[in-house]
Amino acid sequence: MITIRPIQPEDDATIAHIVRSTLTEFGANKPGTAFADAATDHLSVVFAKPRAIYFVALVDGVIAGGAGIHPLDGGPEHVCELQKMYLLPATRGKGIARTLIAQCLDFARENGYTQCYLETMPALEKARKLYEHLGFIYLDGPMGNTGHFSCDNWMLKDL
Repeated sequence: MITIRPIQPEDDATIAHIVRSTLTEFGANKPGTAFADAATDHLSVVFAKPRAIYFVALVDGVIAGGAGIHPLDGGPEHVCELQKMYLLPATRGKGIARTLIAQCLDFARENGYTQCYLETMPALEKARKLYEHLGFIYLDGPMGNTGHFSCDNWMLKDL
């Protein structure tokens, strides 16, 4: 059974582990990614602000991953960013990412965003294909000031 709920402080360490282990799995455990972000260790705090939320997916009561919506740092007020969308390997390919992203985009629309931005990289091919399928289009350069200089695929979706 899959349950999706907002992040709680006691989830922070588990989600940080999932983010970093996934990036390591794909050779993206380097500066300029979520791997090196201090914020990755405290997502319940980072997302505890207006117009932001981080959803955690649980499979049979066990955290499988998560995804969040946050105002785009240094970007226009109408643009949010889909952030830290990661799942454990055993839970991929089951529609959980699609469900998480749908909840994130619904939240974004409900909170007045008209566009959603994300940053990714070629190594995360399956995620990129999902984003493409969901209507995200590639941009020629980054938006805002995310600090993720190692992410070289930038995508945007009209909401």
